[in-house]
Amino acid sequence: MDRLDELHVFLAIFDTGGMAAAARKLRRSPASVTRSLAALEERVGMRLFERSTRSLAATNEGHGLALHARRLLADYDAAIGTVEGAPPRGLLRITAPTVFGRRHVTEVVTAFLARHPDIQVDLVLADRNMDLIENGVDLALRIGRLESSGLVARQLGVVRRVTVASPDYLARRGAPATPEELVQHELILGTAVRGLAQWTFRSGEREHIVRFGPRLQVNDAEGVLNAARAGFGIARVLSYQAAPMLASGALERLLPGYEPEPVPVNLVVPSARQMAPRVRAFVDFALDEFSRLSLIQPS
Repeated sequence: MDRLDELHVFLAIFDTGGMAAAARKLRRSPASVTRSLAALEERVGMRLFERSTRSLAATNEGHGLALHARRLLADYDAAIGTVEGAPPRGLLRITAPTVFGRRHVTEVVTAFLARHPDIQVDLVLADRNMDLIENGVDLALRIGRLESSGLVARQLGVVRRVTVASPDYLARRGAPATPEELVQHELILGTAVRGLAQWTFRSGEREHIVRFGPRLQVNDAEGVLNAARAGFGIARVLSYQAAPMLASGALERLLPGYEPEPVPVNLVVPSARQMAPRVRAFVDFALDEFSRLSLIQPS
């Protein structure tokens, strides 16, 4: 049996959760589906599913194979499509920071899908830098300085780091005039990306480093913003995260003359030399779309 077909059958079983359901999906006999899975398990030398009289559950090895098999089949379809002159097709896995993904990346992805009916997208929103190759990710949107690696980056622009508090808090405690006065206030630390209890500011060539013991630590940007809006204290967030609350007046921006250098926003891919047509199509589309997003300033 063709090895790609074995993977195709395996994914049908994985996605439907059963032999009979996979057979119906593929319009094959249950016996042929069972034979295909048995041949694949013999080839890899391990069980890919745990079987019982009523259920079929993928093993850890089965989950790992599903991730890579889906990518392999998508790349195969894309390669054939390129030779045939077909439009980009296949599965595209993208990861982005949670808040930015919810507010902006999802909209770009849905617009992209409307233009490319033969492409499917798996969008993962997480405030951690996933290993693109290990996790089978085609493209990542990352905010912050990039570590040295073999990844290829295209910078979209920059966002600012802003210090904010609610009008209620400022009415009770007053606004700090300098970064050094922050230690006299209740400070909210966001630990989603970095848990270091210090904030850096800049005025001209001078750098101000404020080290503090936070009254509240939150590992989610929305949680940090909600605590600041509730009047608990002062927070440091990225400009796009605070934009709606600043616009509505729920939060006020502090110390604008001391803001540190802005943070780069990049599209990152594992390699430019072997970029699949579906990945290249999204990169080109995203660069154009994000260039019109006012919350990202040109670099």
